[in-house]
Amino acid sequence: MKNLFLMTLWLTFQSLVVVVQKVSFPDACIGTWKGTMYMYKHGTLKDSVQVRLTVAKHTDPNAWAWKTEYLSAQRPAVKDYVLRLKDAAKNLYVTDEGGGLELTDYLVGNKLYSVFETGGFLLTSSYELLGDHLIFEVTSGKKETATHSEVATYATDNLQRVIFEKEK
Repeated sequence: MKNLFLMTLWLTFQSLVVVVQKVSFPDACIGTWKGTMYMYKHGTLKDSVQVRLTVAKHTDPNAWAWKTEYLSAQRPAVKDYVLRLKDAAKNLYVTDEGGGLELTDYLVGNKLYSVFETGGFLLTSSYELLGDHLIFEVTSGKKETATHSEVATYATDNLQRVIFEKEK
């Protein structure tokens, strides 16, 4: 009886996964999102800014416009990128920042991950769709002094985090 219950539960879960996968992660993100980005340094809140994210289908059927607007009176900024599906079998995407700069992204479930290094800093970036919220996080830090020859560690000095809500 217990095995029958577990099998039924497993089959129910698998059918839900199939239903969820019919809408791709980027398609589920289509719309306009708003939130506040909180910026932390060494665990202490240093600043915040209102942010708007607009996700839309691109002319390329395997791409989405991914536009982030930082609504600051002092330093407004716009990041107008394109998210492209590169290899569906590997859940591999790229964020095209323009000028030939592409960041590799991997989709695992409902979370898109990117890890890259620039200017001596290791950055991790993620978008996670949780219900009617889209959570965006970026961490960054420099390589720390090695304590073992086989492992390199990086500080997590900075965190930027937004919990977006979809505009109605």
